[in-house]
Amino acid sequence: MNKIDLKGEVAIITGGAQGIGLATAKRLAASGSKVCLWDIDKSMLDAAKAEIGRAASVYKVDITKLGQIERTCERINKRFGKITILVNSAGMAGINTSVDQYPVDEWNRIMDLNVNGTFYVNRTVVPYMKQHAYGRIVNIASVAGKEGNPNASAYSTSKAAVIGFTKSLGKELAGMDIAVNCVTPAAARTRIFDQMSEEHINYMLSKIPRGRFVETDEIASMIAYLVSRENSFTTAGVFDLSGGRATY
Repeated sequence: MNKIDLKGEVAIITGGAQGIGLATAKRLAASGSKVCLWDIDKSMLDAAKAEIGRAASVYKVDITKLGQIERTCERINKRFGKITILVNSAGMAGINTSVDQYPVDEWNRIMDLNVNGTFYVNRTVVPYMKQHAYGRIVNIASVAGKEGNPNASAYSTSKAAVIGFTKSLGKELAGMDIAVNCVTPAAARTRIFDQMSEEHINYMLSKIPRGRFVETDEIASMIAYLVSRENSFTTAGVFDLSGGRATY
């Protein structure tokens, strides 16, 4: 593992108790950052804190609730004096079915978490970064947001929205030392697979030229660079982790 210096940084990681979020929290903590893990599952948060140790603090937060986000950011800023990193990893895949059969309630639930939640978290964190004229944000999108997956219209649409949102915010903040980027991984074997049919999982694997799913540690490695001070120029960027699948 390459050493990336994140000493003195304070990171919020949504979805931080599992999957990509947990892998990222471990990597950032190993690099010297304080990591504030957000998740809706208290037992998993406690397990994550036990695994990471003193560098981690945990907060039960539903990112579809703006008030919870605002109160928790205020607590973190009061405790640490700053918020310098945001990794927005919380999200859901939803069911696999055709557009004409897609339940409207399910569509709205995915949009609320993946799109509105991304907006709420970024909207709340950015002013804290502006106070110190510094920050690094990484939103987790997906190759599905670039390529689209059949029978996954809500997820694909929501992750395309995350890409567009990241590009917009990155340009807004380009005159400051606040970088906003996103990553577009291929599927990783996390709990999100529990929401997918076996047919859909096999479809995703068949589209990856490397012939395997991405590892969460591989995603965390890219994120660690993007949230470091070494990333002093790139913003509003989309970083591919699709194993060769993406065509742009």
